[in-house]
Amino acid sequence: MTDRDAAAFDDPILDPAAMRKHYRAEGFEEHDLADHPMDQFTRWFEQAARAAADGMIYEPNAMVVATADAEGRPSSRTVLMKQYDSRGFVFYTNYDSRKAQDLAANPYVSLVFPWHAIARQVVVTGTARRTGRDETAAYFRTRPHGSQLGAWASTQSTVIYSRAELDAAYAELSARYPEGEQVPVPPHWGGFRIAPQTVEFWQGRQNRLHDRLRYVADPAGTWHVERLSP
Repeated sequence: MTDRDAAAFDDPILDPAAMRKHYRAEGFEEHDLADHPMDQFTRWFEQAARAAADGMIYEPNAMVVATADAEGRPSSRTVLMKQYDSRGFVFYTNYDSRKAQDLAANPYVSLVFPWHAIARQVVVTGTARRTGRDETAAYFRTRPHGSQLGAWASTQSTVIYSRAELDAAYAELSARYPEGEQVPVPPHWGGFRIAPQTVEFWQGRQNRLHDRLRYVADPAGTWHVERLSP
């Protein structure tokens, strides 16, 4: 640690060890849970979305996606969930990106929905599979025109020479497909559906004695709930 680093930590505003939030949320008990984890997720997601409408949360559908490559080297990033149902959680990406290459080699994945403002997290583990092309195309058509062009312009996760290179690619596509003209779905772009194997609902409580209730899938496809120590 440099002298400058040490001086910064003399200020409690800058010292991570001094940063504490005292959670005062109500308790979360087993009898509060829905029978299926995706039904419980629906309850919490609706509450997070309402909190976002009130300005408390930014992008409640933002989730951290953690993957690992064939050698077990991890990486993580924040993406936007675009759909969820009884089958799991869906996001879209470039299939040449690092996360997509990781998932091609190792389909196991973890998701975290970090709803800090309401002292909640949802932590998911499961496996990823690509969505079908029809499903991908249907979603792609709902994207703003600029986002459709961006899916073509970006060679996601690759090294590029400059920002100008990216802007030039976008400008060329914008001229080829002006506003109002249909943009084809990139063949290298599509969705992943995460089929959950565990879904943990984390509720912050006083004194760091948080409530953690986790659904675990049985081999037969049914779910049981276990409480984790905080």
